[in-house]
Amino acid sequence: MKFELDISKRLNGGGDEFLLRSRFSTTDRALVLFGPSGSGKTLTLRSIAGLLTPDDGYIKVNGEVIFDAKAGINVPTRERNVGYVFQDYALFPHLTVRENIAFGLKPLFGRLSGKKQRHVEDLIAVFGLEKVAGQKPGAMSGGQQQRTALARALATSPKLLLLDEPFSALDQPLRLRMRTELARVLETFDIPMIMVTHDSDEVESFAETIVVYRNGSVEDVHSARKFIDSGESMTEALCRQVARSYD
Repeated sequence: MKFELDISKRLNGGGDEFLLRSRFSTTDRALVLFGPSGSGKTLTLRSIAGLLTPDDGYIKVNGEVIFDAKAGINVPTRERNVGYVFQDYALFPHLTVRENIAFGLKPLFGRLSGKKQRHVEDLIAVFGLEKVAGQKPGAMSGGQQQRTALARALATSPKLLLLDEPFSALDQPLRLRMRTELARVLETFDIPMIMVTHDSDEVESFAETIVVYRNGSVEDVHSARKFIDSGESMTEALCRQVARSYD
């Protein structure tokens, strides 16, 4: 994956102003946006998905321009072909697991084709959701909700998967198990990923490139391979860097 981003966005709320200034590029397939809460990571992810429109700059995925302020290009969210897993999963509470997964495949009018119905059933099987396929999110565990959100995000065969702190709502034992599950999913679907987290363990587990945020800006970009080759602890180095945000 070749990914290029250089954007800025000024936001006002409650009398306070926040300036997002995000710039980085990578050819790695597993990118992690790392830093403390409120540092601009999720705003960047939302901009990539088309859920937030930057004031200036551009976003390119594999050479395709999906946003360019100067050129007046802003590809609609539905046409960007990205899968998005929200921090709280954002499952539709009135729909079953099967209906949630099928949501992005359903035409505006009419029913799913037989091929798409089989695709939904295949995803239900891949994610081990057969026993809860007819249930609604409120009746399911956190792990089942996360798997449903992942299956829904992957149902449209996106070219890029965006994950906003996907493990933050889970307790520690389940978090560890779901990290393993996500690694299996990424390998099975062979899909590039951009993850937002402030958990250094998740960086260790998934990152090839780490983008460190501080106060709305990209402070540094690291290669996980360089940490491995140097023998330096990635967790210690990143935690020292992020700790400066609180000084």
